[in-house]
Amino acid sequence: MTAPRVFRPAARLLSSRLSSASFRPAFTQSACAPSILRFRGYATAGGSKEVTVRDALNEALAEELESNKKTYILGEEVAQYNGAYKVTRGLLDRFGPKRVIDTPITEAGFCGLAVGSALAGLHPICEFMTFNFAMQAIDQIINSAAKTHYMSGGIQPCNITFRGPNGFAAGVAAQHSQDYSAWYGSIPGLKVVAPWSSEDAKGLLKAAIRDPNPVVVLENELMYGQAFPMSEASQKDDFVLPIGKAKIERPGKDLTIVSLSRCVGQSLDAAATLKQKYGVEAEVINLRSVKPLDVETIIQSLKKTGRLMSVESGFPMFGVSSEILALSMEYGFDYLTAPALRVTGAEVPTPYALGLEQMSFPQEDTIVGQAAKLLRL
Repeated sequence: MTAPRVFRPAARLLSSRLSSASFRPAFTQSACAPSILRFRGYATAGGSKEVTVRDALNEALAEELESNKKTYILGEEVAQYNGAYKVTRGLLDRFGPKRVIDTPITEAGFCGLAVGSALAGLHPICEFMTFNFAMQAIDQIINSAAKTHYMSGGIQPCNITFRGPNGFAAGVAAQHSQDYSAWYGSIPGLKVVAPWSSEDAKGLLKAAIRDPNPVVVLENELMYGQAFPMSEASQKDDFVLPIGKAKIERPGKDLTIVSLSRCVGQSLDAAATLKQKYGVEAEVINLRSVKPLDVETIIQSLKKTGRLMSVESGFPMFGVSSEILALSMEYGFDYLTAPALRVTGAEVPTPYALGLEQMSFPQEDTIVGQAAKLLRL
């Protein structure tokens, strides 16, 4: 019996990984060549410097804590330990224990405290050591934070930022390797962002903290130590990126690749390979924002290229890519010259074993292979 179409990308991914003789570690960071980075809009030769995603997030937190006395951060090990991933390094010494607060290991408790303080007028930043642990506080996030503004008739805002690493890391197995982009993206009342580069991390986190709505900032653990060029403009304390606006990281005319978070770097590497191997000019869109979704940028790119591929590390069923493909049918059907395609993680709980883990998520050659099939190369 033929497998349902929705499972085929994952099945192709699995078969392509099994047929590969040499395995790359699943946690290998995308090595964006200078030829790829030159397409970035903000980073320029003049005044730019290399900054890791971790330091960009730390800078954003420090600037917002400095500028707004209502802002504070709480979570497990954010203070004395300087954060599980050192994102909050130095903030306790600078702002004190009333602004940078260590909490017990009780997500439902400290998340509820954060929501209550937001309803009382403060602007909390609630860090989860991983969004997998936020499952313990899902009621607070969805039933309390997301719905209050609407249910109060617009009277009661809930200015709160939920942040932490999302998706798979390296060798942490199924219960610590889930991507919640689609989960939170489906909830009215929440805004959801997923940064890729250092500029994304700083600009989107600052926008989230300033937004009167609850915002979920889905970072990626594997990106924390990766450095990106940051322009002189993005190094200033007034640098904020708009929520709901995607960015074209690489212009092209033959294929639109829409991606988010860590998969943006993989898509850029794949685009460079497509150019070198086939002469294909692929346009790579960094979503940045899952909700609201920048449908206009996607459709405008589709009008130009005629072909659409969405790349993410989430599960294939009911994912971000599913929504993008549905929207392409609703708003861009007349521009499609071939069926839209999604490249996702496999439909399986993330395995612990390294070889199986790296077969469960898109790699550069997966993206290149699926793009070649879509373009019939």
